Amino acid sequence: PNDALPHLKGYVMLDFEAPVLTRDDETYGLFLIDATWKYAEVMARQIKEPILKRSLPKHYRTAYPRRQDDCSDPTRGLATVEALYIAYQILGRDTSGLLDNYFWKDEFLRQF
Repeated sequence: PNDALPHLKGYVMLDFEAPVLTRDDETYGLFLIDATWKYAEVMARQIKEPILKRSLPKHYRTAYPRRQDDCSDPTRGLATVEALYIAYQILGRDTSGLLDNYFWKDEFLRQF
């Protein structure tokens, strides 16, 4: 990224290797990186200030048909809209309309 990032104090960023997001995190804003695995790592390195990191429960699986060679389990990584939906569910936020235009919405929601 070439643009300056917004100030991230008061935000939580989703990360695979962090403690699981819980309702106790409801006061934080969410900062998501929307990119392929390769570019997400590059983008995450651009964040210079400390940011609280949380993960999503590992049992959730994507409905998005991934075909990435650099991912050992292509169902583990979620589409950004899926991650946002799950995070909002956990935090008790309104999910109305979040998945309205998501092509794989029905398949994704079957796991709930």
